[in-house]
Amino acid sequence: MHMPIVAFLGLGAIGTPMARHLARVDWGLRVWNRTAVRASEFATKHAAHGVTHATTPAAAARGADVVITCFPVSSDVESLLDGPDGVLAGLARGATLVDCTSGDPATSKRIAARLAERGVGYLDAPVSGGVLGAEGGTLTVMVGGDSATLEKVRPVLEAFGKKIVHCGAIGTGDAVKAVNNALLAMHLWSTAEGLATLTSAGVDPAVALDVINTSSGRSNASMNLFPERVLTRAFPRTFRLALLDKDVGIAAQVAREQRIPSPLIQLTAELYQAAHRALGEEADHVEVVKWVEQLTGTVIEKR
Repeated sequence: MHMPIVAFLGLGAIGTPMARHLARVDWGLRVWNRTAVRASEFATKHAAHGVTHATTPAAAARGADVVITCFPVSSDVESLLDGPDGVLAGLARGATLVDCTSGDPATSKRIAARLAERGVGYLDAPVSGGVLGAEGGTLTVMVGGDSATLEKVRPVLEAFGKKIVHCGAIGTGDAVKAVNNALLAMHLWSTAEGLATLTSAGVDPAVALDVINTSSGRSNASMNLFPERVLTRAFPRTFRLALLDKDVGIAAQVAREQRIPSPLIQLTAELYQAAHRALGEEADHVEVVKWVEQLTGTVIEKR
């Protein structure tokens, strides 16, 4: 059986553990990263499995059956396509580019059209599950594109994805991921408002969460993020607020393009833009609670 040659571009917080799972299979993995030393160190660490460091996106893509990209935004991927060192210079007819960026549908459709002109397949395939999911190989992969193309690359995706869902045509994976993250943003903000209200009314927020988490108001935010990160005041930095702001903005844009009345999504986008501006580029997404605390004059912590 032919073992596909795989290239992985983008060794960030999520991409590195994804690539680590791919390195364990004999796929002749090549890695590239904008910070070259990170890719070089990764290749050295996994050299026993045949992993090599490509010096350019073109070198990574050359001869590869599957090229996986994982960057903060779609424009990052689009910017790597052109020029003598670009991905298009290396991709061969019949290859497939799988973009695991949490991107925007419009850019994904534009990239897909350009690749189709070269006889190259494309899937938008953003992932959910965070760093822990990437490390455990248990990510959910939301895929937009041709179903036959998905089946061709499924064995590669299964190296890091536990649940792989075909969402529809190009761009639908991006859309599902954006709306999912918009819901996360709503849950974070609404839970913060609710707990600030209850704290001000004299209720211990830990007691309030004990009730909420066995009642109809519970969410992943209330069940996991608030007990582990907010009440403890730990606020570990695992996923930047800037990226959640970007994702909510994509969801809002998709809703507008589909002419869906979406006042809550649009308001959430505005609130997260303001929080992002106030808290800066490095703040974690759960730190939006700190912004709600500033607005309400109430600190949500265990008594």
